[in-house]
Amino acid sequence: MTAQVPGPAERVFAQLLALQNQARAATDIDNLAYVLVNDAQPLFDYRHAALLIAGKVRAVTGISVVEPHAPFVAFVESAANQLLAQSLSDKPHVVNAALLKEQTLTDWQSLSAGSALWIPLLDRQKVLFGGLWIAREQPWSEPELALLTQLGDCYSHAWLALQPRKPWRLRWPRKKILAVAAVVALLLMVPVRQSVLAPAEVVPLNGRVVAAPLDGVIAEFLVKPNQTVNSGDLLLRFDATSLKAQADVAERSLDVAEAELRSNSQRAFADAEAKTRLDLLAARVEQKRAERDYALNLLARSEVRAERNGIAVFADAERWTGKPVQTGERLMAIADPHQAELRIELAVGDAIELNAGDEVALFLDSDPLNRQAARLERLAYEAQTSAAGQLAYRLDARFTATPPRIGLRGTAKLFGQRVPLALYLLRRPLAALRQSVGL
Repeated sequence: MTAQVPGPAERVFAQLLALQNQARAATDIDNLAYVLVNDAQPLFDYRHAALLIAGKVRAVTGISVVEPHAPFVAFVESAANQLLAQSLSDKPHVVNAALLKEQTLTDWQSLSAGSALWIPLLDRQKVLFGGLWIAREQPWSEPELALLTQLGDCYSHAWLALQPRKPWRLRWPRKKILAVAAVVALLLMVPVRQSVLAPAEVVPLNGRVVAAPLDGVIAEFLVKPNQTVNSGDLLLRFDATSLKAQADVAERSLDVAEAELRSNSQRAFADAEAKTRLDLLAARVEQKRAERDYALNLLARSEVRAERNGIAVFADAERWTGKPVQTGERLMAIADPHQAELRIELAVGDAIELNAGDEVALFLDSDPLNRQAARLERLAYEAQTSAAGQLAYRLDARFTATPPRIGLRGTAKLFGQRVPLALYLLRRPLAALRQSVGL
């Protein structure tokens, strides 16, 4: 006796049973999501399928990880939301393109196939919790719709077996959502103290600035950063080659002028013309003497000495050695190591309402776990470009206890007035919105 060869209907029925068994055999949600969008492709020959749970795409055919912001994902979610708004998402049907928005239709033509089928996933109370978007080029037939409807019921049962509770967006009743929203609104009205972070540096208080006394090139630094110096100690020396030459030339010019004056003074008793030139020659001598004194003064200023006791505050001697500087350019500062203040650069975008006397907390980069207390003293009304290239307000604060070492840097936390928590959290977004819309 020969065995009967199964026909097409028997093979389709066998494949349908196999798909149901595969769905029920899934061990977790991720495995089941993969089965729902991939395993039925050989039977129904679709291009792609997308699984949506609570309005969000959970799985796509041929993709292991779904990118939430991908164009196809955004299109499927938009189309499903439009079907839900028209009460068409709780029954299996071929999607009517005329019921979708124009932009969605444009995305459909470029991202999906020509004929799409929607298979809802319902719980035991017949409430929608998800669905399948299945698309291919050929139109869908009534037998295929019946098979997919049956398969959708199996998929719903399998999903609820692994995840019996609904996603939170569908599980919470409206009253509970309103209650949570009311609690959140009340919390946003709670007053909190406004604060902002800004980079800060410990700088000398009442330090004596050492500026370049002349235009020239620095030959050498004789002190090191943070070195203790006394009044009169030599700090640095300029290259005095040209200054010595100028002083020598000025001295010789003065000698020539004085010799000429003496010669004419002797001839003035017998020569009337020589007598008339005495005043001019005397004035020239005074001019040359002034030039000589000025050259000697410049030569003396080529050596810069400390004007007070303290420590030399500057960054690096190598930075200045051999560099030409101009008169008045800051070279260093002489400061008392026990007198320091806090200098803060508050970016314009982070500015809040601050007043003199407000609390400031400094967290040093070298000691971030300990807090240094200070009080705000001065606030700049005009923003200036900082060393980092951004506009910032300069603020000065005085330490309430022993100040840390001069030159240390860290982050300052400035405390302002109390504001509602909503303003504290949304201050930057609201400022950006106001700048963008011009209100």
